Amino acid sequence: MAEDSLALALKEIKQNGKERKFLESIEMAVNLKDVDLADPKNRVNEEIILPNGRGKDTKVAIIGSDELKSKAKGIADFVYGPEDLSKFAEDKKNFKKIANQVDFFIAESTLMATVGKTLGQVLGPRGKIPKPVPPGQDPASIVSNLRKTVRVRSRDRRTFHVLVGTKKMSDKEIRENILAIMKRLTGKLEKGTGNIESVYIKSTMGKAVKVNTGDLQ
Repeated sequence: MAEDSLALALKEIKQNGKERKFLESIEMAVNLKDVDLADPKNRVNEEIILPNGRGKDTKVAIIGSDELKSKAKGIADFVYGPEDLSKFAEDKKNFKKIANQVDFFIAESTLMATVGKTLGQVLGPRGKIPKPVPPGQDPASIVSNLRKTVRVRSRDRRTFHVLVGTKKMSDKEIRENILAIMKRLTGKLEKGTGNIESVYIKSTMGKAVKVNTGDLQ
């Protein structure tokens, strides 16, 4: 059976790329068409749990009371308390550095209003408003899922990128991740695949390879 365009693209990316001193990510670029992205309700903003994970570290930060902080130790990468919020608000430059390092934030629900008021200007544009958790809830399962999650976000641009894996992952694992993303994406678009003009995949340092959208269903 002949290989489809996705199989050929993955083979090309892995075989033709130079050896790097770091593990390259593999990402997918999606170009939309016939979507009015000036209207926020038409923009893509989804969080998708990949069936085979991201293949690389995901940084998660938790903001909560002493009880939540205690449960988060050893689970989250960064743990902050209410006292840290005022410090971040006073030093936005430093918090921007933290926000750029962290993939996902979680915050105790009772602190969400304060987080929004003090840090919303930094986190909002980055699509990193925290996920709320009830006071006292064990955050382990939420963190575990977030470590396998990617954010698919178009904002107001017709072209956007999403992580689908790394070069170390098998072609089968990457394919399953891509198909999971495409299923969710086309399910959200008004015309499904009719709103997708083209799709490319590439490694961090490699060239983009086009994939037929018909092979992504």
